[in-house]
Amino acid sequence: MPADIQKRPIDFLAPTSRSHIAAQPYRSEEHHMSSETAAPAASAGTDESATGSAVQPTGAARRRGPFRVGERVQLTDERGRMNTITLEVGGAFHTHRGFLNHDEIIGKVDGSVVSNNVGQQYQTLRPLLSDFVLSMPRGAAVVYPKDAGQIVTMADIFPGARVVEAGVGSGALSISLLRAVGDGGYLHSFERREEFADIARGNVETIFGGPHPAWQISLGDFQEEVVKAEAPGSVDRVVLDMLAPWECLDAVATVLAPGGVWINYVATVTQLSRTAEAIRADGRFTEPDAWESMVRGWHLEGLAVRPDHRMVAHTGFLLVTRRLADGVTGISVKRRPSKTEFSEEDLNAWTPAAVGERAVSDKKLRRAARDAIAGTNVQDEPSVTN
Repeated sequence: MPADIQKRPIDFLAPTSRSHIAAQPYRSEEHHMSSETAAPAASAGTDESATGSAVQPTGAARRRGPFRVGERVQLTDERGRMNTITLEVGGAFHTHRGFLNHDEIIGKVDGSVVSNNVGQQYQTLRPLLSDFVLSMPRGAAVVYPKDAGQIVTMADIFPGARVVEAGVGSGALSISLLRAVGDGGYLHSFERREEFADIARGNVETIFGGPHPAWQISLGDFQEEVVKAEAPGSVDRVVLDMLAPWECLDAVATVLAPGGVWINYVATVTQLSRTAEAIRADGRFTEPDAWESMVRGWHLEGLAVRPDHRMVAHTGFLLVTRRLADGVTGISVKRRPSKTEFSEEDLNAWTPAAVGERAVSDKKLRRAARDAIAGTNVQDEPSVTN
């Protein structure tokens, strides 16, 4: 990607096109929306409530009402097998046990049961956020729902918070952060690859029914661009999902307000250790805490109640710390001396190539971007059928 393009912010409130990449540097004060300007921006994907004229939060209307053309619908058959389809006029879902016309679903209310041409029944539901994240088009690995929930809670992402994130990937974590900050909040995302930004944009607009008024995404390196875009001490929370978060120490310390939370999502123990030691050595942050979460489902059938044979185990580590006030030196936790210097062998032991991570092809990224943007084509106000 040309270096000049990497530093241009994408204005996702503008029409969908790469030609709409803004040439001027982003200035955070321009995106402090007043109450007069915020209301029109928040109208995308909203409607009036049944009891008054109050505007619903962005994306709320997309989660209610009958199924519309262009929506994703989750089908569950009589054996519990699940498939997600995108509704099209005249479309059909085919299996070895007949076909189900999309027209049988369009206009039905959420939670309906429909039958295909041979009487096979399907339960129809809108995918939950966790379902959407695991089935949406992707170019990079997504942050799993179990980790996104931990990030929102443990980083204390509150309504109206000013948040910056880096490593957008396919937009899974961005969706959770936008839901947490709300229309009155602010999320500025930084992504190095334009293809990933396109995929993330499509997925975010699909689930919210259009551009989110709190979201801004820019192309470029986080540590270089965030200090240009955000005023010193103006950010409440920093969320990083990248290979080398320790390289962003100065940038995070500059933009993060005293008491603000910095949370990192890393995949390997070497990344975790190096980030923690860099934070301790810097002195501008509190003692870091780290953990991982594992989720194990349970099989429930009569008296056969037992843990599932499979589980979502390690996906990544979370490391959190907080910004101290300027001029304050952090309190060092007394511990036994241990090795803190990293040899070249240590640094190379857990690189993406060393652990078998495969690069994503440009062809796959282009296909994922097309699929993500296709999910934004939902027709509103369908006729309701029973």
